[in-house]
Amino acid sequence: MSTRIAFLKGHGTENDFVILPDPENTLDLTAAEVAALCDRRAGIGGDGVLHVVRSAAHPEARGMAAEAEWFMDYRNGDGSIAEMCGNGTRVFARYLQHAGHVAEGDIAIATRAGVKSVHIAKDGDVTVGMGGARLPDGEVTVSVGERTWPARNVNMGNPHAVAFVDDLGHAGDLLSPPPFAPATAYPEGVNVEFVVDRGPRHVAMRVHERGSGETRSCGTGACAVAVAAARRDGADPARTGAPATYTVDVPGGRLVITERPDGEIEMTGPAVIVAEGEIDAEWLENASR
Repeated sequence: MSTRIAFLKGHGTENDFVILPDPENTLDLTAAEVAALCDRRAGIGGDGVLHVVRSAAHPEARGMAAEAEWFMDYRNGDGSIAEMCGNGTRVFARYLQHAGHVAEGDIAIATRAGVKSVHIAKDGDVTVGMGGARLPDGEVTVSVGERTWPARNVNMGNPHAVAFVDDLGHAGDLLSPPPFAPATAYPEGVNVEFVVDRGPRHVAMRVHERGSGETRSCGTGACAVAVAAARRDGADPARTGAPATYTVDVPGGRLVITERPDGEIEMTGPAVIVAEGEIDAEWLENASR
């Protein structure tokens, strides 16, 4: 008899994920299996996989088990492992609520970028404490075709290059990673955000996510964009003493990003579970060959 593997499908501002509940960490997911699941024609389809594991059951998260019961073992759509995914964290929290593991209010989720504080609101929005941003020194540029722009290097637990442009169409098709320089700035690749202004503290962006291509939304990218915009606008909360809140439009919806004077960044937006079912383990094994 074929083994069945439970799954769900969810999204946050159309950044979509295959969710694999596996509390005791019994699934040994290969990169090829993750890529097969995320295939939009031959698989379920998604920008990544949220592998739901109890922190105590995962070797990378045992040290965080006292702070957070659940670990988000996140994988990019190509099967590569990622440190953090902001939209994924919101959807992960929504799944925990859907499954009855948590209720509305404050919870903690372990990630490879540390323990994240999450608030599930009654109105359905989920707020994630994304930690602080690091702004590495050094000039960076990104290019599309013959155009090149200066970019702000922002690290949100994963690397970002934020470029302000005149038109989002200048980002091209974003099917392949936009070239960046110097190569030493991002030795393991980078998420690249192209940003235009929409109004006071209101921007819109497109993103090429490392390992996934262009996605409909990127939570850490939206945070990086808000930080870069605040620095550009002279609204560094650490200097002004006042929170800086930016509305960030992404192709899949809208996120609200607030950076506090203590450096903590909060991201608020929707998270939705849209389907659940079962995968045939034999199919998964064959599809990943």
